[in-house]
Amino acid sequence: MTEHRRNDDLLIQANRLTRWFGGFKAVDNMNLDLILGEMLGLIGPNGASKTTMFNMLAGSLRPNSGEIRLMGADVSSEGADKRIGRKLGRSFQIPKPFPNMTVLENILTGAQNQAGERLFDVCFRPGAVKRDEQAALERAHGLMDFLLLSHLANEPASVLSGGQRKLLELARILMADPEVILLDEPAAGVNPSLLEQINDRIIELNQKHGKTILVIEHNMDMIAKLCSRVVVMATGRELAQGIPSDVIRNPDVIRAYLGEDA
Repeated sequence: MTEHRRNDDLLIQANRLTRWFGGFKAVDNMNLDLILGEMLGLIGPNGASKTTMFNMLAGSLRPNSGEIRLMGADVSSEGADKRIGRKLGRSFQIPKPFPNMTVLENILTGAQNQAGERLFDVCFRPGAVKRDEQAALERAHGLMDFLLLSHLANEPASVLSGGQRKLLELARILMADPEVILLDEPAAGVNPSLLEQINDRIIELNQKHGKTILVIEHNMDMIAKLCSRVVVMATGRELAQGIPSDVIRNPDVIRAYLGEDA
């Protein structure tokens, strides 16, 4: 079970989440805490309903019952668009950038609360619009430098490799300056050399920039490298949690992944 934490340390607190699909209970009274400053892994065998749990935390799927609190606020009924305003950003397992837009243009779409989005400001505060646009442009160039995408700034997103698309999506998330980042299988479809680069940037975001991160991932080597704590799901419930080295030796976890004969 999830141990008790001080409320001011909890950025996400999910209590007794349940999600049904027709007559199938995909998530069954699941609890999960994400602690300020940590990197948490969410793992489990195929069919464990990790993605369903992840999507409820991200706001793209609502629980049938239970509560999700983000920085103390009840966001159980809020969608992903509201949660980005509360400083929560998420990636997708399969990134879908705008293929005909450049890398730079794709990143700029992640900017939030721009004066240029409001008709009044466009008409009567052109200076504010220009300042926001310049600030967003500078931030986008800084993120491209950080993620080693600057040489692709003016290339259409359609030419990017799978790993480069993961980096582009991360840059677009970071444009909104989230405090909590949910990463959906960042290793999926990425070649080993680029995966090291992605790992290094995720670690830097956590350790140097103070981002609190939850990672759902099948790559156990990556989870062991990134995460200080792991929650294991099986059949929609928490099976185990702890440090990665302990979890991967847990007999219940081994049986869940490999079967009873393991």
